[in-house]
Amino acid sequence: MPTALPVAVQTVKLSSGPQKTVFYPQVTGMRNKEVQKAMNRAIAYQTQQLINLQVGNMPTTVEEMEGSYEIKNNQREVLSVSLSNYTYHFHAAHGMTFIKSLTFDWQKGKLYQLKDLFKPGSDYVKRLSDLIRIQIQQRDIQLLNDFTAIQPNQDFYIADKALVIYFQLYEITPYVFGFPMFPISVYSLQDIIDENGPLARMAVNN
Repeated sequence: MPTALPVAVQTVKLSSGPQKTVFYPQVTGMRNKEVQKAMNRAIAYQTQQLINLQVGNMPTTVEEMEGSYEIKNNQREVLSVSLSNYTYHFHAAHGMTFIKSLTFDWQKGKLYQLKDLFKPGSDYVKRLSDLIRIQIQQRDIQLLNDFTAIQPNQDFYIADKALVIYFQLYEITPYVFGFPMFPISVYSLQDIIDENGPLARMAVNN
């Protein structure tokens, strides 16, 4: 089935100096040009939002900026991509990195938020928080404060048969820990996932 094949992705480069370069993905070659345009618009917008986040309201100048991306999933009509931006400001103790992810159903032309992956009314926040709490204990992850629950719009991406919930630097852990990532098997969520959504498609064994 042609629509089940991966979408073609090319790299776009933004540069404003020798040490200020941002790479981000652009979808190409899709039959539905309106969907393709909408997906690329969303990716470009999020890329710019990361730049704005790093530059805005900072009293010091940007010495270095490096933007990159990773394709986390590109199968079963689901594209999940993570955009990262590392920026170092003059005289800062260290650089700062932010990661934001976008998950699309390219058949429907829909950009998914976390809540959209689950059945309406399902307490996905509690389910995911409980599973993450178990991982925190099992992996002995050092926290800044006691973990209570994820945000309803917590950052995530899809990677094959896993939903990966993650947190920004300093959000729940010290800086040295990096980005806390919590992969959760789609099979442990089958009773609450939207049967017509991306996670249900990932759970099919074929």
